[in-house]
Amino acid sequence: MISMLLKGLVIGVFVSAPVGPIGILCLQRTLNRGRAHGIATALGATLSDLLYAVIAVFSMSFIIEFITSHQFILQIIGSIIVFFFGLYTYISNPIRKLSKMNNDKKNYIQDFFTSFGLTITNPLVIFLFIALFAKFSYITDDTTFLQSICGIFFIMCGALFWWTLLVNIVNMFRNRFNMRGLYVINRGTGIILMILAIVSLAYSLFF
Repeated sequence: MISMLLKGLVIGVFVSAPVGPIGILCLQRTLNRGRAHGIATALGATLSDLLYAVIAVFSMSFIIEFITSHQFILQIIGSIIVFFFGLYTYISNPIRKLSKMNNDKKNYIQDFFTSFGLTITNPLVIFLFIALFAKFSYITDDTTFLQSICGIFFIMCGALFWWTLLVNIVNMFRNRFNMRGLYVINRGTGIILMILAIVSLAYSLFF
């Protein structure tokens, strides 16, 4: 269970870490209106990721045998997917999409649902979850229903940890934070994802 906890936290952070449009929206609301608005936005994104995690976990029951039989190949594919996800994060320009997001005078509930609505429109997250599950052997033949529920909870905790950390850091530097710094965050996140993918690929190939 400790291993599942740690893996779940890592997966939750891994899925939430890229600073895409929702990350920018969360940071901007924190900078403009304070921590509470940033947290409300983060919770909307977390709920969306949670729903996709549920779909991924319970759809895995249909392909557990396939994953078990082809675990090595799937781990290689998972590493490649994560690498290109990191590359996309590195080269993307999330600032460009800010003009499409209306941030004027919204309350916490509106912050929550706008964030949820924007995040839920990206079903490709399911494939990222499945790739990570295969990469970390998160779902196996021995995984019980209760363990699956706990696994989803751990993923949610990882996502919430990342978002809370990010919002609080930005809130601490509200008076000094430069929006150009988001480019640095975005590229740094992309580099980290690519490095982790390369290390993971090397581990799968040689160990």
